[in-house]
Amino acid sequence: MKEIRLLNSRILVWPGVHAEAGENIRSMAPDATKAFILTDTHCRRYARRVELGLKQAKFDVHVLALPAGERQKSPATAARIYTRLAKWGLDRRSAFVAVGGGVITDLGGFVASTWMRGVPVFLVPTTLLGQVDAAVGGKTGVNLPQGKNLVGTFYQPTAVFADPTVLKTLPKRDFISGMAEVVKYGMIRDAKLLRLVERKIDGLRKRKPAVLEEIVARCASIKAGVVEADEREGGERAILNYGHTIGHGLEAAGNYRRLLHGEAVSVGMEAEGIIAKELGLVSFETLAVQNRILDLCGLPTRVKKLSLAKVKAAMKL
Repeated sequence: MKEIRLLNSRILVWPGVHAEAGENIRSMAPDATKAFILTDTHCRRYARRVELGLKQAKFDVHVLALPAGERQKSPATAARIYTRLAKWGLDRRSAFVAVGGGVITDLGGFVASTWMRGVPVFLVPTTLLGQVDAAVGGKTGVNLPQGKNLVGTFYQPTAVFADPTVLKTLPKRDFISGMAEVVKYGMIRDAKLLRLVERKIDGLRKRKPAVLEEIVARCASIKAGVVEADEREGGERAILNYGHTIGHGLEAAGNYRRLLHGEAVSVGMEAEGIIAKELGLVSFETLAVQNRILDLCGLPTRVKKLSLAKVKAAMKL
């Protein structure tokens, strides 16, 4: 059972915590009467548990389940959610709860930060990528055809409930995709994390809750330390974008269908690592370690048949 503090946000990491979200949200929002749950069709089973907990905590609950996928992360979807919130009468004292992967927590955080200029938001990430990265740090956003996360805000969630047991049902490709962010944290801040991944790779592949709890908490702690020092990315927080400058370009060039986020970031780390080596910033040995761990995790370092012109255009944004 681990809790990480980040500015005014609490990150709770332990097996079963998503089922306890209702009582925890009640303690953090004692005067709220309404709770709005945003989820997608892949995460309904977990959203139902959160909904039950909220109802037991005496919330009037409304649920909206979107189709799954990156294409939902758009201004048009945000506008549809605003309409639903207006009809339901969600006010500033209400709780906005996002249950899902990075798409849902990014989109939910953005909507919550802009609805009535900000309502309390609680995130229940259901993917490895969401638990170690997307739901932590207060970045929200939606995509445009020209690039990823071009419209967004900085808005810290009141709490993040990261439950490693929900990762058991995550498709293998999605789980492996999330490991790219874990490797990123090791590369930018904590070499011991890379050794931990190597040592516990069997436990990770079997998705043992104790191993996942350790990895998730460690990554969240790393990100919290960076964000505490630079919440709005004026300087040091830019290191969290390692692999993402090229990675986001690859995602956009593939119309957000070809590559999962972590796959694009993995290829991006390979490319950006080579650029860094050419500039004399890192050694060949450092790149060898990175590639060994990416390969161990089953992540790609190459991609074919994407338009270089489209990648470059997206990177400029």
